[in-house]
Amino acid sequence: MQDDLVLGVDTHKDVHVAAIVDAVGRLMDTAEFASSDRGGQQMLAWVRRHGCLRRAGIEGTGSYGYRLTKLLRANGVETIEVNRPDRSARRLRGKSDPIDAEAAAHAVLSGRAAAIPKDREGPAGALRALMVARRSAVKARTQATNQIRALLVACDDDLRKRLNELLGRALARGCARLRSTEGTRSALRSLGRRWLNLDREAGDLEGEIALIVTRVAPRLLDRPGVGVLSAAQLLITAGDNPRRLRSEAAFAALCGASPVEASSGRTSRRRLSRGGDRTANAALWMIAHVRMVRDEKTRSYAASRTERGNNRKEIMRLLMRYIARELYPIILESLTPEPALDDVA
Repeated sequence: MQDDLVLGVDTHKDVHVAAIVDAVGRLMDTAEFASSDRGGQQMLAWVRRHGCLRRAGIEGTGSYGYRLTKLLRANGVETIEVNRPDRSARRLRGKSDPIDAEAAAHAVLSGRAAAIPKDREGPAGALRALMVARRSAVKARTQATNQIRALLVACDDDLRKRLNELLGRALARGCARLRSTEGTRSALRSLGRRWLNLDREAGDLEGEIALIVTRVAPRLLDRPGVGVLSAAQLLITAGDNPRRLRSEAAFAALCGASPVEASSGRTSRRRLSRGGDRTANAALWMIAHVRMVRDEKTRSYAASRTERGNNRKEIMRLLMRYIARELYPIILESLTPEPALDDVA
């Protein structure tokens, strides 16, 4: 048996492929296991037959590999999140699940991979589930609106005159009140009722989200421009273990709010990052946009930057970076549990 083995896992919906390398990077063994809790236990026992497992690199720690990551961490294994292999390396070595698993192990062994997986066992995890459900309801509601508008095009002038000028809930109620059993009107009635049900569902979910955000991070909602949904998304992005983000710069990079050099020749400039969590980036953009419209301090700052030659995109980049810096300590404090009395003693 050997000490300091490193496990690499390429995760999938039905099967996880694992590879073991030793302390100098030699491949020892590969195997497949079911992507279930029982399969994870079998993988752990398989590795321990080869030696002492201390570190593991997992692809997809936030999706297919989440349960496996949780199991390994519960058994004292340091678990690292690994991105998919570089495309140039794939072209040289080829593509297969065992190759990807071995590459994950080597990424941990070499230190290229060092990201701590996000935890979602607390309020951030609950918010994530609620936001997924709400986003689905809102998307379906928008689809129902578009279908109503499409059907109205072929209706008679009287019905079109009554419904065309209505918006949102008023349009849905107008369609839901139709009594005719004729095909198009019956379809409009069905879509109107569907819209109202989806709107009610989205509202109920947003209410649950607001309760959690208000309880966990009330200070976040006190900041200008920060609404319930934006606050919820930033908490989700930080995760229930936000201290894995070593600084506000790391949080800004995770949100895609870090400046990226875009200089060439005599032109020296920076632009918005196109990486990071795009939903968190959209939340920061919305906060910045609301402040640009409603916050006098932000409007004065934007005016001064405009006088210095910055366009709106550049000003938004600066504001989003500032907002990430401003909100990071509040998020960190909100999601970090208070120490127990025994720990303090």
